Amino acid sequence: MNEDGNTRGTRRYVALDIHKYYCVIAGVDREGRVLLQAVRVEHADLEGWLKKNLCSTDHAVIESTTNAWHVYDLLAPLAERVVVANPIKVKQIAQARVKTDIRDTLILARLLAANLVPDVWVPPVHVRELRQLLSQRRQLVETHTQIVNRMHSVAHRHHLTHERGKRFNEKTTLWQKSKTLSSLEQFQLGLEMENLTYIEKQIERISKEVRKMCHQKPWAESMTYLMQLPGFGVITAMTILAAIGDIQRFETPKHLASYSGLTPGLEQSGTKHRGKGITKEGRRELRWALVEAAQMAVKSDPVWKTRFQEMLKRMHRNQAIAAVAHRLLELVWYVLTRRQPYRHFSHERIAYKYLTWAWQMNDEARDGLTRQQFARYYMMRLGIGHDLTRIALDPKHPRKIASEAELLALRPELKQTE
Repeated sequence: MNEDGNTRGTRRYVALDIHKYYCVIAGVDREGRVLLQAVRVEHADLEGWLKKNLCSTDHAVIESTTNAWHVYDLLAPLAERVVVANPIKVKQIAQARVKTDIRDTLILARLLAANLVPDVWVPPVHVRELRQLLSQRRQLVETHTQIVNRMHSVAHRHHLTHERGKRFNEKTTLWQKSKTLSSLEQFQLGLEMENLTYIEKQIERISKEVRKMCHQKPWAESMTYLMQLPGFGVITAMTILAAIGDIQRFETPKHLASYSGLTPGLEQSGTKHRGKGITKEGRRELRWALVEAAQMAVKSDPVWKTRFQEMLKRMHRNQAIAAVAHRLLELVWYVLTRRQPYRHFSHERIAYKYLTWAWQMNDEARDGLTRQQFARYYMMRLGIGHDLTRIALDPKHPRKIASEAELLALRPELKQTE
């Protein structure tokens, strides 16, 4: 045996129970016998401890928690295999009356040894970073909404007429100067307005960074296909890409829908089958983005508007929006896996979608391309609209797009992708 009590040549199955400030680590062999006694290691000392005590033949498992990806990055180069366990499913498998850190760690290690750990996909670093950035933006938006709701509640309390919505300007804030408000309430409203201004600037800074990223590798290729779809904007499309990660993980649209939690539930007892609402078992931000896209699609696109109206005849509006979101997610799977244009749009309509995309970005985010050149760039990447020079969906306001020759002079690499 070596200093860790590990028999030479015996593979260890090591589990790390991650807490806020420390980890509890233990290891067993294939039969579940303890080879590495449970030890508590502070996070500050974790990297050094792992380098000293882990073997290259070890298999390791951690649960998907707050610090999981940092610990995973430490383990990956040191162990033969690292598994990230689904904490909900592990809890269902390994329920115990007596629950301690050491017991939890040993149970997780023995589940790994028996190959019973329900694992989760490990996103690469660039996916994790985008998820964190978009998560920060969502939190700021939620805070913005809370502030607006507090301000509106003051107006309701005093029966003051005020504009609905989240946008505030001089015209929509006249009610804040009403004499029915106390000086303290006016003081608080002033603070809320300052907070709104600051948060809006922070949201815009993040949005600007996301718009810049969407035209860069590795996101630009997938954005080519998503931004042609009805209802999709930069934030919703990037949120969907960050949540999905690698589309090849999902063999069918049903697998992707199940991952999102947009699939309807089912209650079965004997010969009775009763449908239920969507499961909501999946990534919350993916459902949010698809619902946002569905809301826009049923307003702006005739095809989806007609489908939505048909659904409203037999279900509640919220159910109909969820159903549209589900179908849009299936559409996402098809365009990302088959790499093809959206068949319900003409080339002119897709070009307009790309032009709309360009309007959301500044010159730096577009990498120096004009809006017309930007639209042509993605048309060429999609391989459509070779002879299209103008967009006349609204005859009163036609739009021009750059020619292919103009783009090839700026981006000669496009010749290889035609």
